[in-house]
Amino acid sequence: MLHLAGKPLPVVGRARMYVCGITPYETTHLGHAATFVWADVAARVLRHLGVEVEGCRNVTDVDDVLDAAAARAGARSDSFAAVQQFRFDRDMTALGVRRPAHEPRAHNHVGQVVTLAAALLEVGAAYLHEGSVWFRAAGVPARAGLDDAAAAALAAEFGQGVGVEHPADVAVWRPAVAGEAAWPSPWGDGRPGWHAECTAMALTTLGSALDLHVGGADLRFPHHAYTAAMAEALTGVRPFARAWMHVGTVGHRGAKMAKSTNNLVLVSEVLADCPAAALRLLLLDRPWSAAWEYDPAAPAAATARLERLYAAAARGVGEQGPAPAAVTAALLDDLDVPTALDVAEEAGGPAARLVLSVLNLT
Repeated sequence: MLHLAGKPLPVVGRARMYVCGITPYETTHLGHAATFVWADVAARVLRHLGVEVEGCRNVTDVDDVLDAAAARAGARSDSFAAVQQFRFDRDMTALGVRRPAHEPRAHNHVGQVVTLAAALLEVGAAYLHEGSVWFRAAGVPARAGLDDAAAAALAAEFGQGVGVEHPADVAVWRPAVAGEAAWPSPWGDGRPGWHAECTAMALTTLGSALDLHVGGADLRFPHHAYTAAMAEALTGVRPFARAWMHVGTVGHRGAKMAKSTNNLVLVSEVLADCPAAALRLLLLDRPWSAAWEYDPAAPAAATARLERLYAAAARGVGEQGPAPAAVTAALLDDLDVPTALDVAEEAGGPAARLVLSVLNLT
């Protein structure tokens, strides 16, 4: 049985896995790649156990940040997003990330956000104010382990507005301003809120609850907390996700990798001089929840580690022994890839071939 963050995740037959995807305006940097490669490994380990994984990875292509990036580039938002999505898909293919069963795009699910907003109003979990539908979220920060001040500071980093009845409330639906794309609703033409988009896409594709939710640690609050709260308020099913993987952020030059800090390292740039399997290994050879700093010397070190694993895999073709079981045990223990790699490199043979296969490093 797979254990994540110290808790068992028992699954019989099928696992529903939602991966919080990209806003396609600056892809694909190593921070993106780390999340999606780790999600891919979690799915592969579950499949190694004989579990069918039904995966969903969304695309947030209705977003103010995306609109602003498209305007700076002198392009239409939808065309700009399509180009960025193409680049993202190319990078994911190069890194050996399996395409999920579902890839919902926010612009195709605006109608479901309208339905979500109307349902939240009906059950009393939301209220209407001047054409906006606001989710009642007074208890969400406390559930996330935050006081109101800390929650407000984190929300402000993502440009989240202040609610009407309570500061923590968020817009499920809001009126569009001049120049923005807008869609019809019972409350006038408008746009979906960011958290509501993911809620609607997850509920539409995978149903009222998830077995595993994967996303960047920087999205734990507000995005993931509000997504789960909206879903639970609507369905009454708790918890929305049985397990969470908040993948550690990637830093560079002393700050979290982000366009705003001008320290992005793109996958395509690293792949110009580094084998794709080595970059995948670089992203995985560490605890999945730990934040880490990118070192320009790391690709060379990862390439050397990968070559040692390949050499180890060629040893002891007919041997068995306890090492393959030790590799599996490490992977089931909170996806402990570094230990699995160390065992495989030392033991070689079947253990090395197993780790290369399960982690898709061939």
